[in-house]
Amino acid sequence: MAGLKAIVLWFPRDRVAFVNGCMIMLGSFGAITATAPTDWLLNWIGWRSLFEVLTIATLVVAGLIYFAVPKSDGGSKNSVSSGKPLTLRCIFSDPRFLRIAPLSATCIGSSWAMHSLWAASWLADVEGFDRQGVINQLFTMAIGISLGALLMGTLADRLRKRGIATEALLAVFGALFMLAELALVLRVPLPCILPWSVVSVVGAATVLSYAIIADYFPIEIAARANGALNLLHFGWAFTVQYGIGLIVNLWASQDGHYPMIAYQAAFGLNLTIQAAALIWFALPWLRNFVPVARSDVQVSFASATAEGSILEPSHVVDW
Repeated sequence: MAGLKAIVLWFPRDRVAFVNGCMIMLGSFGAITATAPTDWLLNWIGWRSLFEVLTIATLVVAGLIYFAVPKSDGGSKNSVSSGKPLTLRCIFSDPRFLRIAPLSATCIGSSWAMHSLWAASWLADVEGFDRQGVINQLFTMAIGISLGALLMGTLADRLRKRGIATEALLAVFGALFMLAELALVLRVPLPCILPWSVVSVVGAATVLSYAIIADYFPIEIAARANGALNLLHFGWAFTVQYGIGLIVNLWASQDGHYPMIAYQAAFGLNLTIQAAALIWFALPWLRNFVPVARSDVQVSFASATAEGSILEPSHVVDW
């Protein structure tokens, strides 16, 4: 959240999505190193030495941020609060936040939950991968997060210049995520790494959500607003992790492996909730689209009627 706040302070709002993508791309290297590279390091130096290296690296980076990065006065320059109290209640009661939060939380939180806990179980129980095969698949998925973050940031930046809102891009990636889950549930004959890569990539969609939230709220509470959204991300991730476990445990395991139907039922229920969130997110567009469609039909009907009356012979006018 501190990094997102710094980006809002330092960069213009129309570049926030791209810079978010760069930051999350670099941050996702942690997910990459937690797979095959960590497995290799554990065999070489052990887990204690690994944690010591991570601790030292974290302290060095924190020191560089504290002593080397200059302070920004962006907050004072861009203040727009006008003396109004800026509280969490303002965030959670904002209709725009309430519209985007369910879609963002259910998709991103589900991606985190599935990638961090249930991808390995699926690959082992359903696909029959051994330990090394699972590690390799998770490594590929982690690379997908990093590349996905940069891709989303770049797309949002380019599309925004063309007048296409970032909300539309978030909805597209949410729909792609649901299609990937549907492919897993229905066992579509595809290499399993394809849908699972889409699942992992959507975990980087915070690039879009955080940029959207930064547009919705004053700069003073941008970090709090993104923190509130991130709370929902993590809350849903934990809920999905636990909920999938409850559903999967309804089936008996054989030799430590659960049947495919158990995962299909759990993933299918989660997919249904995400679809409802997408519909909720798209309701304003649907409400605007239906009247426009009706008006187009009425105009076409009226034009046809007028054209018919002109072409029909009149008893009054001498043709």
